[in-house]
Amino acid sequence: MGGILFLAHRVPFPPDRGDRIRAHHLLKALARLGPVHVGCFTDGEGEEARAALCEIADSHCIASRTKPLPLAGVEAVLTGKPVSLTAFHSRKLAAWVQDTIARRDIEAIVVFSGQMGQYIPDSFAGRVVIDLCDVDSAKFESYAAAGERVWLNAREARLLAREEERLGRRADATLLISAAEAALYRGRLADPSGVNVAVIGNGIDAQAFDPSASAPHPGMAGRKGPHFVFTGQMDYRPNEQAALWVIEELLPILRARLPEATFHIVGRNPTPQLMAHDGASGVRVWGEVPDVRPFIAAADAVLAPLLIARGVQNKVLEAMAMARPVVLTLEAATGIGADDGAQWLVCPPDPVVMAARIEFLLADYEAAVRIGASARRFVLEHHDWEAMLAPLASLLGKETKGAEAERHAA
Repeated sequence: MGGILFLAHRVPFPPDRGDRIRAHHLLKALARLGPVHVGCFTDGEGEEARAALCEIADSHCIASRTKPLPLAGVEAVLTGKPVSLTAFHSRKLAAWVQDTIARRDIEAIVVFSGQMGQYIPDSFAGRVVIDLCDVDSAKFESYAAAGERVWLNAREARLLAREEERLGRRADATLLISAAEAALYRGRLADPSGVNVAVIGNGIDAQAFDPSASAPHPGMAGRKGPHFVFTGQMDYRPNEQAALWVIEELLPILRARLPEATFHIVGRNPTPQLMAHDGASGVRVWGEVPDVRPFIAAADAVLAPLLIARGVQNKVLEAMAMARPVVLTLEAATGIGADDGAQWLVCPPDPVVMAARIEFLLADYEAAVRIGASARRFVLEHHDWEAMLAPLASLLGKETKGAEAERHAA
């Protein structure tokens, strides 16, 4: 039985942030189809993450990201490549890929995130599936349009768009996280003919994110509120931007009417700009926590007012699975087919409008409970990981080998 080479830009353990959650479940699905060999980068994960990878992978190579971003930027300008690619270039990993293909029976390569497409050998004749997740080039265009490092972000957008098209032509299938992202990707191709685009959405581990299995965090439970929670990787610019918007625009309106209202920012690596607000005017910055679920469980509402967003937001699915009412912008709702007023509340990025909808939610406890319960039912029915990843077998030409692969995975 042929093996699968899986290349990811981060160690897919532990599954505690958006991209790593998707990579983690993708790897588990691949392991059910045959032996998997994993090449990835480390961001300093501990031995537990490496041990977990050893348990599921037949072989692996973990490269360290030692290249500082400024150095990657200089190298990118000199070579005419995107910074995203130079930052994830490793001679060690490239050599391991070549050696693994030469020594093992590799039938397919699955690439998670466009940065890793550079490792696919031109000579590889097996199947190639590339999971772009979302259209990174469009994200950098948004940054440039917003006036952030305009020249650098516009350059990155232009060069990444070229790489995204190259990868689409190289792959047997290119995966996007939602129909909207797939349409965006197709629309940006110079020539969409010959590029096979498929949609595999994000799922949720609804057994882990079960409101009956997580008690509210003691640092929030029993204290005056209401309590609003925002979760995510907090040095990721769209998350930082959304949290600052709540602090500066939304929270003053809420606290004028609800003086005890508290906004909780939960996630690793909060930036200095966010930390400067910790403890002032109803803001609590928790930083990295061992388990995000107690914070979600203690929330009167989970906020996701993203102004720039690509793909499906895991933070939203997690809150919905925990049966919490979610108040979010249209950008954060992308790729999740829930209904406004039924499974969540969608608002424009207008603090007055969002404050009014939050007040409505707080004033009607039964409506909040009903929305939360409906949200959990929705993710159970529409965002189960096993169902989401079922098309992988067909894309890799392994749909007839399920029984043999199941025995291998066992």
